[in-house]
Amino acid sequence: MAYPDDLLGEDEFVVVHKHPHWKMLLVPVLILFVVVGGGSYAAALLAPFSWHLPAWIALAVVGAILVIWFTLAPLVRWRTTHFVVTTHRLMVREGVFTRSGIDIPMSRINSVRFRHGLIDRMLGCGTLIVESASDEPLEFDDIPQVEKVHTLLYREVNDDPRDDRGYRGPVGR
Repeated sequence: MAYPDDLLGEDEFVVVHKHPHWKMLLVPVLILFVVVGGGSYAAALLAPFSWHLPAWIALAVVGAILVIWFTLAPLVRWRTTHFVVTTHRLMVREGVFTRSGIDIPMSRINSVRFRHGLIDRMLGCGTLIVESASDEPLEFDDIPQVEKVHTLLYREVNDDPRDDRGYRGPVGR
């Protein structure tokens, strides 16, 4: 899915567009299974009683609230979180009702690092650490294919537009 073109400059192109890694959806899916399984079990236990219909309605309402709060909301949050590297900047956008974002021009990025432990390496994700002119480095967690994104971002930061032979100039231009 391409990032909205109306947010890009005339000579700006998307290099990488990612959502957070799917591992952040494991707990919400597990909660979905527990709520549906637990609700079904409770509904079966309440079936012999004469007041089972109001109890089932209460179970359905509580189950729906839990699924919306703990499964649907994280899914929408995941879907509306964008990590975008363009030819001119690094952009991160997140949020549903209240959107927040950060843009870092390529010329302001000093260094790019990544970190991923054993589980992250097995799942193919990690944390991207971007040091810019700001005081503290920014960490972006759960970036899919973090090594590839790191390499692409490093190339974009060190790309010298004056050199059309593909030479990568010094860090920081």
